[in-house]
Amino acid sequence: MTNDGTSMKRRSILIAAMGAPLGVTLASCATGGSDGDPTDDPTEDGNGEAEEVDTENPFGVDETSSVEAVIFDGGYGIDYVEFAADIMAERFPDMNFDVSGTVNIAPELQPRFVGGDPPDLIDNAGALQIGFTTILNQLEELEDVIDAPNLEGETIRDTLFDGVLEPGTFGGRFVAINYVLTVYGLWYSGSLFEEYGWEPPTTWDEAKELGAAAQEEDLYLFVWGQEAATYYQTLAIDSAIKEAGDELRLALENLEPDAWRHDALQDVFQHMKDIVDAGYFLPGGSGTQFTAAQAQWSQEQQAILYPSGSWIENEMSDQTADGFEMRGFPAMSLTDSPALGATALHSTAGEPFIVPADAANVAAGKELLRTMLSREAAEYFAREKLAPTIVAGTVPEDGFGSPRWSLRRTCWKRPPERSTPTTSSVVMG
Repeated sequence: MTNDGTSMKRRSILIAAMGAPLGVTLASCATGGSDGDPTDDPTEDGNGEAEEVDTENPFGVDETSSVEAVIFDGGYGIDYVEFAADIMAERFPDMNFDVSGTVNIAPELQPRFVGGDPPDLIDNAGALQIGFTTILNQLEELEDVIDAPNLEGETIRDTLFDGVLEPGTFGGRFVAINYVLTVYGLWYSGSLFEEYGWEPPTTWDEAKELGAAAQEEDLYLFVWGQEAATYYQTLAIDSAIKEAGDELRLALENLEPDAWRHDALQDVFQHMKDIVDAGYFLPGGSGTQFTAAQAQWSQEQQAILYPSGSWIENEMSDQTADGFEMRGFPAMSLTDSPALGATALHSTAGEPFIVPADAANVAAGKELLRTMLSREAAEYFAREKLAPTIVAGTVPEDGFGSPRWSLRRTCWKRPPERSTPTTSSVVMG
């Protein structure tokens, strides 16, 4: 299931990108951090005197203290935080590290916020995440984390992809660092499509034609599970915004009356209904657990398409047929000339990490987060989870051998600086 707990966030990035559907260019992944290195600038102490920042321990961690991190144990697991904790332990060998996982973030941690005893670092993700509006005033602001040097000596802000900090800003307060750069699209088996000579559809009419072709082979176009039905909501919204552009995006963003009645959305819903009525959905989804439904696609290959985020390969790694060759393509549009371009796709930063202000060890929570933003830790995540973090330049050219990396090829490395963008980037929220 989606790691951020929502299949469509208001603060997200819809990128109109240039390139073929299987090799989409994500020019908006270019980094554009602030100029200068904050570690070279002194801060002021309580008397207004200049005070140098310790680049090795910028938050003043007590080297004999303890740090507790509670991580959403979803499609990405928790080992990547444990890996960062091991790196941090090498620098602070006398510290105690407690990294645990849960899928019940709100039920388990909201009482601890109320009691004034929250963990030092939390991955506030999953379907049961804590609503940010309920704890906003209880969270540390995190500008000092992104303005700190990473373990390699670079200012963290300058190592990040563009636009990835906005999803963590609420009411003008930057309180969450979304660690994973998620790409949404439709996923399929490259080997299966090659076997039947199929091409990924670019429009809903082409999708219907593909559904008919699949039916002739006793296959279905789509499958779905009860907990992940919102993946199709994401697909519908992405398709409609891709077709209509800013007009619809802004209407939805601003919750304008009758925004859902927009022609593009209604047309997408009609196409979805036509696909359901034609029998192109594998029956029984309402009673099927979502990972079981996904296995009907990735393992049993009863259906040929599945809409999801880029966590899908890692989530289904143990339930994917040999030689599946998982690949992805952007959401279909209504016409072959949508407002945002045929290869526009939806990408956003997700997996929000927060540091509670009342935590017992705020400094250590921030230090663990700083360690996660090191290149070593980010490369570990990308290699093990087959998904990029918000840290640019941490994926090699071969994409760790995964064909699915083709959907966000230029996210593998930091693109060159350019004075004008080659694509249009639309920030949603």
